[in-house]
Amino acid sequence: MTIAERLPPMQVVNGHSFNADLTGNAPLYFDGCDTLPKLFRQNCEKYGAKIAHREKDYGIWLSYSWTDFYEHARLIGLGLVALGLKRGEVVSILSEDNKEWIYSDLGVQCVGGLVSGVYTTDSAAQLKYLVNDSDSRFLIVENDEQLDKYLSVADEMPGLAKAIVLDTHGLHGFSHPKVIFLDELYNLGRAFLKENPKRFEEEIARSKPMETAILVYTSGTTGPPKGAMITHANVIASVIGSAITLPVTEADEQVCFLPLCHILERLISVFIPVAYGSVVNFAESPETVFDNVREVAPHVFTAVPRVWEKIFSRISIMSGEATAIGRLAYGMALKTGMKRAKLIEDGKPVPAGTKLAFAAWDWLVLNNMRRMLGLHRLRRGTTGAAPISPDLLMWFRAIGVTVLEGYGMTESSGVISVNTMETSKTGTVGPVVPGGEMRIASDGEIQYRGPNVFAGYWNKPDKTAETIVDGWLKTGDVGRIDNQGFLTITGRAKDIIITAGGKNITPAEIENRLKFSPYIADAVVIGDKRKFLSCLIMIDQENVEKYAQDRRVPFNNFKSLCAAQEVRDLIGSVVAEVNREFARVEQIKDFRLIDVLLTAEDEELTATMKLKRSFVEKKHRKLIDEMYAA
Repeated sequence: MTIAERLPPMQVVNGHSFNADLTGNAPLYFDGCDTLPKLFRQNCEKYGAKIAHREKDYGIWLSYSWTDFYEHARLIGLGLVALGLKRGEVVSILSEDNKEWIYSDLGVQCVGGLVSGVYTTDSAAQLKYLVNDSDSRFLIVENDEQLDKYLSVADEMPGLAKAIVLDTHGLHGFSHPKVIFLDELYNLGRAFLKENPKRFEEEIARSKPMETAILVYTSGTTGPPKGAMITHANVIASVIGSAITLPVTEADEQVCFLPLCHILERLISVFIPVAYGSVVNFAESPETVFDNVREVAPHVFTAVPRVWEKIFSRISIMSGEATAIGRLAYGMALKTGMKRAKLIEDGKPVPAGTKLAFAAWDWLVLNNMRRMLGLHRLRRGTTGAAPISPDLLMWFRAIGVTVLEGYGMTESSGVISVNTMETSKTGTVGPVVPGGEMRIASDGEIQYRGPNVFAGYWNKPDKTAETIVDGWLKTGDVGRIDNQGFLTITGRAKDIIITAGGKNITPAEIENRLKFSPYIADAVVIGDKRKFLSCLIMIDQENVEKYAQDRRVPFNNFKSLCAAQEVRDLIGSVVAEVNREFARVEQIKDFRLIDVLLTAEDEELTATMKLKRSFVEKKHRKLIDEMYAA
């Protein structure tokens, strides 16, 4: 009798079997496996020479098979065992997305270790904190730049046995007693494999569902970062959830570009591809993602709202530069697409005339636009990690691109709720995932429980007890659930503004309306304990520069661009337009532009390009005081 035959009632979707009961009354299995390492081994054997992932080398896409994936993961895992790694110990990875990141991830998990990702934008001091807090035994760094961070604080990380460098470029002749290169680790793995030919598979078989698989550190905006312990059972629950809500097939191509330290990208580009055999294409860098998407033309694509906003901005610029006939055609195509999209959104039948008109404009305009963006093969786009404007989602639907919004957090191992192709409502983040439960507490907080809720914070039982109460995960977000079960996020509990007049305002909706403008990249509404609302705004550099150049507005850098009266008038007109959609007490009475270009290295931005409200308010206190002093 096989494992699958001994399991509780199973469900089959696209050839994959898994538990139909996700209530926690029975162990979770996906294709007969209860841990990701077991699933990894099984599917590497199943897919063999099939392409697992691609990566560019000197401008050329190179392909790597599932056999390559397994062999490299095995050598890394066994190499670390040879160096002394024991089950339950942590390995930190400080690298941009690449194939070696996932080789290391799976290799470490397969020998019973835990992987903790470190953002490449983190400072040496942050690296030291994360390594020491996680009790990491080994650190894998990408290149000489990241190695320098390690070396500057190496003496302050006494528990770290070795650092392993992936890319040796620029390090010829370098030597350090606690540093080795990836090739040396591979050689250690080969030697260990020769002496212990079955050790890797034995360690995989030892993996248990309730063991911690990975550590994912929170952003640390409300205190020191905390390591969330994600178990193998959590991972399998997330994989099963995706099979039911947003299925992926082995024929699907996808692009990996968000940091693999983040739970969203880890789920999308590691857990799900390992389970379903889809092909992952590693973007060269976050800056080249749009070019890489055009080259790959993915079937499924997950991105944070800022990326979807940039796509909209690019089309806005191009339509403005088009000929009069081109602008007219785009306007007519968009109008027809929007009419069709609203009918679909409202659940109403699309008249034959509208269908025919949309088909014609799709052939003439929209399909070419999607092909130019690399979205012509896209079956489904998804967005999460931050709020997105409903107007933006409707725009995408109007041009023939379906973008589904979901909601989750590190502590839920990914997704809590999500819209699907079959069940979707724009402006919401969808119904709860299968096997999960949601409720709204008396103070408006969203609370969740399900098989994907994390095991707790690493070495912080007090923080765990504050976050999981009677089995319910306290999300810290506020929202509402409609009578159809769709969840709407209205904001973070800690972000709610209480004006001097006692009015409670959740700023997220106002900020999203502002960000729908192609000229605004981000916005932070201010007003807690104050007489009126104000706003700090970060302009979209590319679009505003184009606007200024077209009108011959003089500027020589970003600061002078923000200072130009014409630019201030432009943003003022956007603010005025948005104000008309809100009650008087919710309207923005004044604003200032953040006149410095921000990157993920800046403390105001998270790695997924969200403005951190508390940091922004602290760093730009002078601008805020100016608005209220006036």
